[in-house]
Amino acid sequence: MKILWNILGGAAGWALGGPVGAVIGVGVAELLSGSNMEAKQKAQQSYNRGGRRTSSYQQRRDNTQAGDFHISLLVLSAVVIKSDGVIDQRELDYVRARFVGMFGKDKANESFRIFKQIVEKDIDTRGVCEQIRRNMAHSGRLQLVHFLFGVANSDGKTDTSELDAILRISRYLGIRDIDFQSIRATYAPKNNLDAAYQILEIQSSASNEEVKKAYRKMVVKYHPDKLQHLGEDVIKAAEEKFLKVQEAYDSICKARGI
Repeated sequence: MKILWNILGGAAGWALGGPVGAVIGVGVAELLSGSNMEAKQKAQQSYNRGGRRTSSYQQRRDNTQAGDFHISLLVLSAVVIKSDGVIDQRELDYVRARFVGMFGKDKANESFRIFKQIVEKDIDTRGVCEQIRRNMAHSGRLQLVHFLFGVANSDGKTDTSELDAILRISRYLGIRDIDFQSIRATYAPKNNLDAAYQILEIQSSASNEEVKKAYRKMVVKYHPDKLQHLGEDVIKAAEEKFLKVQEAYDSICKARGI
């Protein structure tokens, strides 16, 4: 279990306390159910200490490490995957593939073992999201929502219950509905002009100057450099959204002859 502790201890800070840490603690306890008593006691002591950090994590802001982001992703992905009442293997494969990119194969295997434990458990979604909101910058929270759409869409469609779950999470995270719709639109088929306007968060009646202004605003909002502290895989995922913004702008410019 040494790799597990490297993931959850050495690479994370605030996510090991409060509601997020409580969810992870359940997963760890399940994994350790067949281990010796000493190991289980150490795990319990670790997460008890994490729970008592509640008052300090409430006071922090933008203190997210790569491990905090990944653990938050793991917990919220579990909420989305089970929202339709069916845990689809393709969705599980998508989550695991993402974690391979984030942690490497060995660490991904350990983190995914926790994921499979917590996906069956009740999760205080609001409490988890409020903890994330207090500690993670807006750019990171936007990227969490982007990832969750990828999870929901990994079986070829986004079920209504999954969409509702992501919207609820998004609102708990303090993400505006217009940002939610922009992220959702990135998963629309290519060459969809209506989706292009949604991605840029403007109406089709916007002037050419307003289109250019919206594009510049979105470039700043979704620039991958804002996520440098969250690791290479998160940066690569952010680049996907950044590319969608560029494609949306190019589509609108082409349609308008700009």
